[in-house]
Amino acid sequence: MQVTAFAAPAEGEALARTQITRRDVGAHDVLIEITHAGICHSDIHTVRGDWGPQSYPLAPGHEIVGTVTEVGPEVTRHAVGDTVGVGCMVNSCGECANCQRGDEQYCVEGMVGTYGAEDRDGTVTQGGYSTHVVVNDEYVLSVPEGLDPAAAAPLLCAGITTYSPLKHWQAGPGKRVAVVGLGGLGHMAVKIAHAMGAEVTVLSQSLKKQEDGLRLGADHYYATSDPDTFESLAGSFDLIINTVSAKIDVSAYLGLLDVNGSLVNVGAPAEPLSLNVFALLTNRRSYSGSMIGGIAETQEMLDFCAEHGIVSEVEVIEADQINEAYERVLASDVRYRFVIDAKTF
Repeated sequence: MQVTAFAAPAEGEALARTQITRRDVGAHDVLIEITHAGICHSDIHTVRGDWGPQSYPLAPGHEIVGTVTEVGPEVTRHAVGDTVGVGCMVNSCGECANCQRGDEQYCVEGMVGTYGAEDRDGTVTQGGYSTHVVVNDEYVLSVPEGLDPAAAAPLLCAGITTYSPLKHWQAGPGKRVAVVGLGGLGHMAVKIAHAMGAEVTVLSQSLKKQEDGLRLGADHYYATSDPDTFESLAGSFDLIINTVSAKIDVSAYLGLLDVNGSLVNVGAPAEPLSLNVFALLTNRRSYSGSMIGGIAETQEMLDFCAEHGIVSEVEVIEADQINEAYERVLASDVRYRFVIDAKTF
């Protein structure tokens, strides 16, 4: 079926309205009429070729909420009329040890991204900047009642990207958690870590968002542009979640960890990062990365957010504002996530 979408026609070109093809609904497929699509920094990196060559035209978007309008004959977990979500992946091999364990995002064969990836049938996936999407039912999430659809959309990426490492590294009562950056990912990390019961500190370049950070659940807020910050907070944290997609001084942040502390990267800068290994050797520190979460964990995250009343802080825009929104994201001029009203596609 042909649907309307906003796509980048070529690398470096502005997104424009176009038509893309969605496959027919198969036995295990769900057809979703999209109501809202979040804008992630990953969308910008991908369509602009920052992470490597892409196949164009390319419609990004992996923070998708919508309504089920058709299901295949073998689908049992979703029904017409359900409010559902689609995150960063739409397929995996389903058979490797990682998939069997529920870590489909680390599929040995390679998980299939929601856009710009080769699907199992050889086609290139197209994302949520469109009116409709067809997805295998195993990769469709149930959006709990009570979550505003627009504000819930970013949970499908920003929510799970921060929830997964916070859970894995056991953020909770008695744990001192720092969040680097208070943007689309960072503000979700603050909300979720606070709900888990951790003591939360925001480490941001300046104090201009301090009021927001404390309102969202942070206990403390420091400016990293102040050199005294790194001296006064040395050895203060059990876990640091780095959410920024820019180059940082990794060694300096490692110095903020206590014994056995971990620095976890969830932001994905286009340029390589480097560190001094002695920053790891002292205090037996760890430096790790984390990428979204499996399907079951993503559903767990959505249920956790519904239980604790957590959604993203969003600015809803129309489709014709996407290119302007991209520039504002790059200028850090959004608090804290743009979400597109899909009716305007």
